[in-house]
Amino acid sequence: MELKQLTEQVTLLSKEIAAFIREESHRFTDASVESKSLNNLVSYVDKVAEQRFVDGLRMIVPEAGFIAEEGTGEQVEGLNWVIDPLDGTTNFIHGVPCYCTSVALIKDGEIQLGVVLEVNRDECFSAWRGGGATMNGTPIAVSTRNQLQDSLLATGFPYDDFGFESEYMDLLRELMHRTRGIRRLGSAAADLAYVACGRFEAFYEYGLNSWDVAAGVILVREAGGKVSGFHPSKDPVFDEEIVASNSAIHEELLEVIERNWQRQD
Repeated sequence: MELKQLTEQVTLLSKEIAAFIREESHRFTDASVESKSLNNLVSYVDKVAEQRFVDGLRMIVPEAGFIAEEGTGEQVEGLNWVIDPLDGTTNFIHGVPCYCTSVALIKDGEIQLGVVLEVNRDECFSAWRGGGATMNGTPIAVSTRNQLQDSLLATGFPYDDFGFESEYMDLLRELMHRTRGIRRLGSAAADLAYVACGRFEAFYEYGLNSWDVAAGVILVREAGGKVSGFHPSKDPVFDEEIVASNSAIHEELLEVIERNWQRQD
């Protein structure tokens, strides 16, 4: 596969679908919102955007399957697109201007490319394996801050899985005291893109799905950062926990997480 060319094609498709989402945001109403589970919302915009991604990506790589948030398309062995058509649906529904499209291509468990497009700022982050990372075509890199106390972090809070609320609040409390601050954007794809371009030193969260993070993972890695689970045995894409950083503070952050996070699977 020519990864550079594929990434360019995915970027063009992402821009088309972002334009659709942007247009729909001006006439969106709560009447079209459905609830998949507790606080897990979906709208016609998510569904239409996902179908457009599947249709477009099928033309780009016909043999690839799909791992998509709203279930469009089927997963296959080996090669799959991982799609979140609207990461930050709750923000979109409430008119909070931070939400993204997110697309990655995974081959035999290894991420080949990723494109995250933040719709409102019109910032398109892209990366392919071995090709570095860019924002709107300009190369980006993680920050160089090397101490947790000088770092700005991002996280997300659980909206339906509260079984580890106490541990997560303990972790949040310690990091509040040991960093410059913690932000909560409401879009994991944006959080990871912001780590990749140096706006955040790190992002951590649990309870996420592969479509939330796959594209962002390769962005961070290709920008010089490090991505892992809370524990070294965990896969940050498929095991529902992720730590992404500028590399320099990764081990210090993992030490804090290990001290506070006693989740047993």
